[in-house]
Amino acid sequence: MKKARACDLKTCFLCRYSIPEWLTAVAAHRQHLACKKGETLFQEGAPATGIYFLYDGKVKVHKQWGPDKELIIRFAKKGDILGHRGFGSEQRLYPVSATALEDCTVCYIDNTFFEASLKVNPDLTYRLMQFYAAELQEAEKKMRNLVHMDVKSRLADALLEISRVYGHKQFTINRQDLASFAGTTYETIYRILQDFIQQQLITAEGKSITILQEKKLQQLLTAAH
Repeated sequence: MKKARACDLKTCFLCRYSIPEWLTAVAAHRQHLACKKGETLFQEGAPATGIYFLYDGKVKVHKQWGPDKELIIRFAKKGDILGHRGFGSEQRLYPVSATALEDCTVCYIDNTFFEASLKVNPDLTYRLMQFYAAELQEAEKKMRNLVHMDVKSRLADALLEISRVYGHKQFTINRQDLASFAGTTYETIYRILQDFIQQQLITAEGKSITILQEKKLQQLLTAAH
């Protein structure tokens, strides 16, 4: 990663929920870093030194799942927080990895200043607590889906979630990442995608996928619960 342009002090999680008087301190302590597509922001098991706030781009948050597999926990977009899972933990290690899906810019804050920010900004602390709670609910839902949902329903869920993250029905993702997010294999994903294409639920060309019938994909989830 290399240094990048400064952010607007309005976009990221830290700036949005800090009091105006604190933004000068944020500007003095932040580091802006540019990451290339495929670059790792932080690695699972590495010392958790700070928090990352995504200024632009998309990032996958993933974890080792067996010796040669990974499970994608979530996709992060502009304004999201990364690296928080290592904050405050006893060992202070990152329990997950984060990798850029496209060129992106992040704002890095070390743990000491972030802790000071939480003490000074009650709204930031409250919003972070809400964020942790929502993420925990999503993690529990994902683990429940892995156990109880069939693969076709999990893929429908994954496509709808990625569409939400990207903000539109057409998005680009490689098949291996899609398989890792749905908790299955590349071969299975390829087969079910072809099935979805034949049913005209989606179209796919290369890494680009377009959702054609969002309601029918949603119905697969409803039937699975």
